[in-house]
Amino acid sequence: MLKINNNSGLFDDITHYNSENCNNRPNNTIIDTIIIHCISLPVGSYGNQNIVDLFMNNLDINQDPSFESLKDVKVSSHLLIKRDGEIIQFVPFNLRAWHAGVSKHKERENCNDYSIGIELEGTDKSNFTDTQYERLNEIIKSLKDYYPKIVDENIIGHNEVSPDRKNDPGPFFEWNRIKV
Repeated sequence: MLKINNNSGLFDDITHYNSENCNNRPNNTIIDTIIIHCISLPVGSYGNQNIVDLFMNNLDINQDPSFESLKDVKVSSHLLIKRDGEIIQFVPFNLRAWHAGVSKHKERENCNDYSIGIELEGTDKSNFTDTQYERLNEIIKSLKDYYPKIVDENIIGHNEVSPDRKNDPGPFFEWNRIKV
């Protein structure tokens, strides 16, 4: 079982990168939401370092024409689950990762303030792997144990908090596999 280190706000025993794309949450913030995203760079290309490079501000935008729109973009998530199930953490849970952007959920704006962002390596036009669902369930269980205010109704997609801008994780994400 994944365990959150009380001192660092990180999962023990997984790969960590320290993204600069984060800051402190507002005082007295209660973490009660998980936002699920998907990403691949370029779209549909898996198993490369491009997502890590993006979250670490090291993406070479000359690698692919689609990367031009990412020039000077500063984003991160707390976690990335790769296609093979590898989990990478970029931001400690006690800090605010920059994953949701302009967002609103249940009349509360700025979802980054009170949420944990989880990226799945994938697209909104394709299926995710069984291993990704297994790892996501492990993560959700650990997060719900550590942050008891996280309930199933607050495990949502990026599309739910930014519907005019985003549609991930998309129609191929099987919600019934995580909300049990």
